[in-house]
Amino acid sequence: MHIVVNETLKAYIDPLTPEEHEALERSILAEGCRDALVLWGDTLVDGHNRYRICQQHGLPFQTVQNTRFRSMEDVHLWMIDQHLGRRSVSDFQRGVLALRQRELMAERRLRAQAAASAERADSNGSGPGSPAGATHTGAAPGRPEPDALKSREALARAARLSSSQVVMIEKIQKQAAPELVAAVKSGTISLNAAAAVATLPTDEQVAAANAGKDALKRAAKRVRDARRKPRDEAEPESINPVDAQAPDAVRALQRQVAQLQVENAALRQQVQALAAQLV
Repeated sequence: MHIVVNETLKAYIDPLTPEEHEALERSILAEGCRDALVLWGDTLVDGHNRYRICQQHGLPFQTVQNTRFRSMEDVHLWMIDQHLGRRSVSDFQRGVLALRQRELMAERRLRAQAAASAERADSNGSGPGSPAGATHTGAAPGRPEPDALKSREALARAARLSSSQVVMIEKIQKQAAPELVAAVKSGTISLNAAAAVATLPTDEQVAAANAGKDALKRAAKRVRDARRKPRDEAEPESINPVDAQAPDAVRALQRQVAQLQVENAALRQQVQALAAQLV
């Protein structure tokens, strides 16, 4: 059987870690290649690692054709769907895949709109019919419609993430140095911390990532502290004013708290004065 390995497709999804690859190899050597490789014609779409392991050890494998693919874009979207459903994919990887899916579907939506405009123009001119060479633009069965992932909330649901995690992943993708991205992928730094470090200049990100986990934590803390400081300085230590909009019971409690704070401040001053006399 002639199987073509497309290097672009092979690299479309992040490769297995060495540990994951070793675990897969042990499983195949012990139990054989249980899952069929997915082909589009003679092009390998899913199962690159299994194919290489089977070739290396001379093991048999099964293949199956996916006849629903109409374009390479369909292949990409199918690959994303498959990996979004796998438990071994990290939160960051799921977010990246979902963002990639949104981009592909946005491009598909634009093409659909352009094709519809061209068809209307053609109908008004030389007669009905689709323009020559029009590409497939509809959503494949089981996949969200092109508009379905326009909102961040919908994208978060598709990736099984929170909206805040999606925001952090977008920030990391746009601002993070490759070394910082690698640290996120390896689990060296959390999404939250990486999003903070990504706001630093690139050379500082690289230096922290190269220095390791502790340096990344310190860099994230430095960013968070810098964000908190202006807020802390903007909030005087004086007593909070009573909120005129609050209900009566709440206002009464606020007044009691304010009075207690005044009394506590006076007592502290008295204690300090007595301590000074004793000295």
